[in-house]
Formats: sequence, C-alpha cells, structure tokens
Amino acid sequence: MSSPREHGAVGPATLEEVSDGIDAYLQPDGSWYLNNTGFLVSSNGVLGVDATSTERRTRAYLEAIAGVTDRPVRTLLNTHHHGDHTYGNYLFPGATIVGHERTREELLAAGPPANRGLFDDVEWGDVELAPPFLTYDQGVTLWADDLRCEVSYVGTPAHTTNDSIVWIPERSVLFCGDLLVNGGTPFLRPRRPSRHGGLQRRPSAHLPRLTPGAVTSPLHTDAPRPGPVTGPGHDAFAGTTPRGRRPARSSPRPAQR
Repeated sequence: MSSPREHGAVGPATLEEVSDGIDAYLQPDGSWYLNNTGFLVSSNGVLGVDATSTERRTRAYLEAIAGVTDRPVRTLLNTHHHGDHTYGNYLFPGATIVGHERTREELLAAGPPANRGLFDDVEWGDVELAPPFLTYDQGVTLWADDLRCEVSYVGTPAHTTNDSIVWIPERSVLFCGDLLVNGGTPFLRPRRPSRHGGLQRRPSAHLPRLTPGAVTSPLHTDAPRPGPVTGPGHDAFAGTTPRGRRPARSSPRPAQR
C-alpha cells in the first residue's frame, strides 16, 4: 500500500521461518490491506499461501521468496477473495492458482481495484484479475514434497463467504487467512445447524487448543502494533500446539465438522 498518510511511516516487510522450509512474510503495520502471507519451499518449487494487495507489494514479496530459493512458485492458494490476498495473483504466471469456488466467483464479481474516494488513494499498479482456476467445494490436499497441506473450506460465512484454512499436521502449522486474531475476536461462529440435524462445530473449537504463544502475524489495525511473529496478530500462522493437549498430527477437520 502506498498511501502516504495511512502507511507512509510503516517499516519494511519481514520474513520469518516458522518451521523448517515454511516462512511467514509479515507486512507492518498490519492495517487496511496490509496482509501477511506465507510459503513452503519444496525440492521442485514453492507453494504460496495468498498474494498481496498491489503490484509493488507483490513484487517485494516475490523478491523475498527469491532471497530464500531460486525455485519457482508452482502453486498459489488463496484463503479468500479479498484483494489484499488476491490482487497480486497475476504476478505468479507460472503458478496453479487454487481457491474455493466462491473465492473465484466473488473475486470476479468484485472486479479490479479502483480508488473510489472511501480511503486515501492507492497506487495499485497494473493489476490484472487472476482468479483461482483450480477450485474446490469442501477442500483439497496440496503437497510440498512429502509434507501434507490440508486445505479446508470453513463451511459457512465467516470473515467472507469463502474462507479456507491450511493445516500442516506434521508441523502443527495452521494458516488461517483472516479468520484468527491472537488477542481479538475470531471471525468464526462457534456452532451452526447441521443439515443432518443438531449443531455442527466450527474451526473455532479447534483454535483455542493452540498455544497462547502460537506463531501469528499482525492484525488489520493500528493497535496493537505488531511485534515478533509470536505477538498479537492477523492472518494467523499458528504453530506448535502445546504438548499433551493435541497431537501434532491431529487435524482440525473433526472440530470443523
């Protein structure tokens, strides 16, 4: 984001390895349209979780990836359709862009970014819409070598109508898009009616099992200010469940169902 009044004083993005071969890309100050992303490096390429909002910011993200590996980004997963997670998709021309069916629909319906006077003008760059072209209904499994990445649609409107989470059971790392806020109220309803009768549990039933020191990244607000990855934040990169409370290889899917 390049609005001088809103974001002129923020520092540069930082890269932090949250597990072996898994990095979080954190953009201070985490306020409007300053999201965070992450990626996994495998032997033949990179699996990315979300793009960023503008051409300049996405190119900076790509430079950060290139500083870790010279392998190409082969897969890009969008956690939801909002532009701070998807407008940079077009700068990943060799990647398979993956997302929920509604992520594709909502991004196409919203159209390209524009300055409409609601906020300070933004230098979007030459953004072209590049919606997911590999879509799923309930979920999909992605792989970084032999590292399993379980992508699950949360099932009901939460932060948007099309939110997904990415669970890496072997590492106890959870990418939550904009659903989880460490120190704030999650964009998740605790329960919903089931089509089979009764109440159906939501992913929020799983999230409290993550340690209070879980790896997170900054919230879309000026307060609290972001600290290290373990501080309060937005776009939770939540990792390392506490010993004795939930095994590392257990999945959030039972809690989701």
